[in-house]
Amino acid sequence: MTTDTRVIVVGAAIVAGDTVLCARRSAPPRLAGLWEFPGGKVEAGETDAAAVVRECREELGVEVVVGRRIGVDARIDDLLTLRVYLARLLPAQPEPRPLEDHDLLSWVPRAELVGLDWLAPDVPIVEELARTPW
Repeated sequence: MTTDTRVIVVGAAIVAGDTVLCARRSAPPRLAGLWEFPGGKVEAGETDAAAVVRECREELGVEVVVGRRIGVDARIDDLLTLRVYLARLLPAQPEPRPLEDHDLLSWVPRAELVGLDWLAPDVPIVEELARTPW
């Protein structure tokens, strides 16, 4: 019997109106300047949704409510798999700010999403977000 040793990485496509919060990487150097959805690794015993909430708190300083999943599993490398979920800021939240691994956050209109230089695993998810209702 084989066990799946892949690590799940969750991303948050935080939407507000017709915009999505996008994060530009500042680290590591090979990823610097590329865009992604904020997020991180799911910890042992944690659900994907709980990881999205925790990562938004840690990386952006905000609380979110997690919605439906966007797209399918995206392979990052031999070990990591990306899953992205829609999310919305809870009421009365401060403006998200980059706290870890990002130098810029931007609310990007749906029509402009595909124009950013995205990390490869995010591209199919970005394309789906650009064409489907939230």
